[in-house]
Amino acid sequence: QVQLAESGGGSVQAGGSLTLSCVVSGFITSTYCMGWFRQAPGKQREGIVAIDSDGTPRYDDSVKGRFTISKDNAKHTLYLQMNNLKPEDTAIYYCAAARCGRGWDSGVWGQGTQVTVSA
Repeated sequence: QVQLAESGGGSVQAGGSLTLSCVVSGFITSTYCMGWFRQAPGKQREGIVAIDSDGTPRYDDSVKGRFTISKDNAKHTLYLQMNNLKPEDTAIYYCAAARCGRGWDSGVWGQGTQVTVSA
């Protein structure tokens, strides 16, 4: 059974940086896509970046140029490097894995990690 565990959240001032990690336990084939999502208080969950089975990243405009997704297959870990953080980036961040084309709701989700950015 696949499980995901995020870490690396915290509190930073605007302009600061954080790196989130998502450790994958279990077996994920190359047919899986992985992504990072976030949910701010009172708002719906939004996708911010996904990486296809061929490794191609797709960023939401809100984070393009500031956030970078990467993965280390040897460590079974997905990363999200977040630079130039803004107060509006404050949210709970989740990683997810799902078979590409099946929809994220059909996949596996981590428990989330809180990111708080102060002005």
